[in-house]
Amino acid sequence: QVQLVESGGGTVQPGGSLRLSCAASGFTLDYYAIGWFRQAPGKEREGVSCMRSSDGSIYYEDFVKGRFTISSDNAKNTAYLQMNNLQPEDTAVYYCAATALGLTVQALCVGGPGASDAWGQGTLVTVSS
Repeated sequence: QVQLVESGGGTVQPGGSLRLSCAASGFTLDYYAIGWFRQAPGKEREGVSCMRSSDGSIYYEDFVKGRFTISSDNAKNTAYLQMNNLQPEDTAVYYCAATALGLTVQALCVGGPGASDAWGQGTLVTVSS
């Protein structure tokens, strides 16, 4: 069974850091493109960062460049999103998704994965003083 499970969310003060994890099971993450997405209250879901470890391609949306880092550990079949200098506008539910479609990492982040691709259940990140 294909499954993604996010963890690592929580509440931090502005300027704080969190590391989100996305543990994959039922498939080998290394063969897929991975994306982190978020949805803030009252807003549409948006891409945050995407990567494909097989070719080393990485994409960041402008609003997280220099603050967030996407990575993966193939031995653990887990992807990560290190988030530094968090701001209140980063408050959202963060989701990971994986696709075997031949999308570029930018296309994955901008358009999302395919309709049948796997999503995690989400993890809430709250940035508040």
